[in-house]
Amino acid sequence: MMSDQLTSVDRRIRKSKAALKEALLTLMRTKDFKKISITDIVQLADLNRGTFYKHYQYKEELLEEIIDDVMKNLTESYRAPYEEIGNFDVSKLTASAIKIFQHVATYASFYTLLGRSNSLTGFQTRICDELTQLLFQDLSQSHAPLNSDINPKMLASYQAYAIWGMIIEWIDSEFHYTSDYMAEQLLVIVQRNP
Repeated sequence: MMSDQLTSVDRRIRKSKAALKEALLTLMRTKDFKKISITDIVQLADLNRGTFYKHYQYKEELLEEIIDDVMKNLTESYRAPYEEIGNFDVSKLTASAIKIFQHVATYASFYTLLGRSNSLTGFQTRICDELTQLLFQDLSQSHAPLNSDINPKMLASYQAYAIWGMIIEWIDSEFHYTSDYMAEQLLVIVQRNP
C-alpha cells in the first residue's frame, strides 16, 4: 500500500516537472529567457506557483535541470553501442546500435533552441566537451594501436566536433532526415575514415 502511494507521488512529480520543462522550452521559442516569468511557465504548464516552488527556487534551476537531463541522456546514448559489443570494433558496429541521433530527436525542441536562444550560448561547447571526453576515454581504453604521431586528445576533439557538425546540419535541415539515416551516415563516414 505504501509503495503504491510512493509510486503515485513519484509519477505526479515526474509529470509536473515534465510539464514545467516543456512549458519553459515552448516559451523560449518565442521569448527571451530573461523575459519569461515563473507565472508564464506555470500558466502554460497548467500548474500553480506552489508546484513550481516545490521543485525549483528559480527558473534558472529549471533550465539547468533540463540541460542536465539532456547531458545525461547524451552520455547514455553515446555509450549504448558499447553495451552490446564487449570488445569495441568500429568494423562490427551497426547503424542500429548508434543512439546519439535518437537522443537528438528525443530532445529536438531543445536542440532547435540552441541557435535561437541567448540562454543556451555555452551549451554547444558543453556538448562538444562531453563528446570529446567520451571519445578520449574510448581511445585511451581501445585495444587498437593509435599512430604515434596522433595526439589522442586532438583526435577525440576532431571526432566530437565532426559529430556535432552532423547534428547542426540535421537541426538546420529541420530534422529532414530520420535518426536512422543519420546513424547510417555516421557509420559510413567512420568506417571510411577509421
